[in-house]
Amino acid sequence: MQLRKVTAASAAVLALALSATACGSSDKEDSGSSGGGKIKIGIKFDQPGLGLKKPDGTYAGFDVDVATYVAKQLGYAPDKIEWVETKSADRENALARGDVKFIAATYSITDERKAKVDFAGPYLLAHQDLLVKTGSDISKGTDLNGKKLCSVTGSTSAQNVQKTIAPKAQLKELSSYSECIAGLQSGAVDAVTTDDSILAGFASQEQYKGKFKLAGLKLSNENYGVGVKKGDTATVDKINKALEKMVGDGSWQKAVEANFGPANYKNEPAPKIGVIVPNAS
Repeated sequence: MQLRKVTAASAAVLALALSATACGSSDKEDSGSSGGGKIKIGIKFDQPGLGLKKPDGTYAGFDVDVATYVAKQLGYAPDKIEWVETKSADRENALARGDVKFIAATYSITDERKAKVDFAGPYLLAHQDLLVKTGSDISKGTDLNGKKLCSVTGSTSAQNVQKTIAPKAQLKELSSYSECIAGLQSGAVDAVTTDDSILAGFASQEQYKGKFKLAGLKLSNENYGVGVKKGDTATVDKINKALEKMVGDGSWQKAVEANFGPANYKNEPAPKIGVIVPNAS
């Protein structure tokens, strides 16, 4: 009889422990973090003006500002954010694994990506463009014929220019945009191509202020969205509301001017939530 009482008591204790563990797991999953009331957010670490990890260990850029604002609306102060580097090739996997709660990292919304992740936004409409030296005679796409055009290895940006606008452009592929920008400064290349927001971010760096300019060609439409794990519609809805508030209270425009202003970036108005601007066919 005594043995049965002990067994029953042990079972009750075990049940309470399992219940507490289950609650802890749920809270951890909801926060998208490693616990302690923090949130993990994916950004780029190497894109000035958008997502950059600075030498002092802090983070800066338009994507960082957007993510920080959104996190605050979700209930997380800046000191509760854990920034996670998410490179382009690993963004979908990072969300699927639960490594981060959401990603703000020049993440263009496409049909192919929507099959794997959900998106809030868009929060910025960017365009493929050219960055050239101030005073350059390159003002339109056809001026690139016979010129050296730089982009990163594996990017389709330079190939698109060569195929559709300047078939005689000389393509030069390097491992990073930083190398392309250095080549532009030294004269090794005549132009760099990728999203105008990325180009403006580089041009806005202190060491480059006044040295480069955007051509303003709008060669494509890139609708930047906030990536969320597939099926997490509740988080998508919350982020969309946060983005609408950011635009409404003026914080969005302030972030654009702070991060891209030095490059005289002529940004598009804040896009409407759920409205995707397609490329011309």
